[in-house]
Amino acid sequence: MAIPHRKTRRSFDIPGDAHFVTFSCFQRLPLLGKDRTRRYLLEALDLARERNPFDLWAFVIMPEHVHLVLLPTGATQMRSILNSVKQSVSKKAIRYLHEHAPSFLRKLEDAQPGGQRAYRYWQRGGGYDRNLRSVRDIHEKIAYTHENPVRRGLVEKPCDWPWSSAMAWETGSNEPISLQRDSVPSLTSLDDNPNSRLWH
Repeated sequence: MAIPHRKTRRSFDIPGDAHFVTFSCFQRLPLLGKDRTRRYLLEALDLARERNPFDLWAFVIMPEHVHLVLLPTGATQMRSILNSVKQSVSKKAIRYLHEHAPSFLRKLEDAQPGGQRAYRYWQRGGGYDRNLRSVRDIHEKIAYTHENPVRRGLVEKPCDWPWSSAMAWETGSNEPISLQRDSVPSLTSLDDNPNSRLWH
C-alpha cells in the first residue's frame, strides 16, 4: 500500500513545544521491513538522545516510514535530532548492503545536482514535523502513532506490533526502548482542560 505524499512542513524550534515527526525511506521502499534495520533505528534513537537530549514519548517503525512524538530539552533543535537518527541508520544499513547485498544498492542510487550519484536511505528533506502545543494534540498523536500498524492491517491491536511504544505504554515497561512517560502531560494536568497550552 503506497503512503500518501506528505508535504514537508517547516519545523519551529519553540522551547516547550513537543513535536510529531514523520520521515520516510528513499522512494518509500520498505527499507525498515527487516528486524535488523529496525534495531538500527532503535539504537539510533538512543544515540541521538545522548548527543541531543530529548524526551521520547512515542514511536512506531513501519516498513517504509517512522513516526515519533518527542519533546526536545534544553537547547536541542529538531534538525540535530533528526540528522543524528537518520545518519546513524543510513551508515549502518548501507555498510551492511555493501557487504551482504551489493546488487540491492542500485535501488538506493540518487542523482546529485552535479551529476554524481550517491546512495540515499531516506527521502530528501526533513520529513513532516508538526509542533504540538496542547495536551490534546499530544495524546491524539501518541494514539495515532500506535494505531498505525492496525490501520495498515499488519496487526489487530497496537500492542501486537513489537516495533512501537504501544506495549510500553500498556505495560509500563521500557521495551523495546525506554520512554520518558513521566514528562507527558496528562489530559487532566492543566486545569482539566485538554486544550490547555503547554507554553505561556
